[in-house]
Amino acid sequence: MHSSNVSTHGMAVAPHHLASQSALAILREGGSAIEAMVAAAAAIAVVYPHMNGLGGDGFWLIVPPEGDPIAIDASGAAGSLATLAAYAG
Repeated sequence: MHSSNVSTHGMAVAPHHLASQSALAILREGGSAIEAMVAAAAAIAVVYPHMNGLGGDGFWLIVPPEGDPIAIDASGAAGSLATLAAYAG
């Protein structure tokens, strides 16, 4: 039988407990979910490096407290030809 974990105040899940704990520490200090994700990714880069790193893919769905969801697809080849102008606006 499977059970689900439920939280009314936030949750952090990662493939290593230290990454989850670092994300939870950020949330407990009032940080955003994005800040918690960055903390978890930084920890994963150290304790589980074969599963994370610069140049990896990212698929994010961000829902601000007020506003429409924002989807970010950061997958594919590295943007070696990217310019600041390409990201403006």
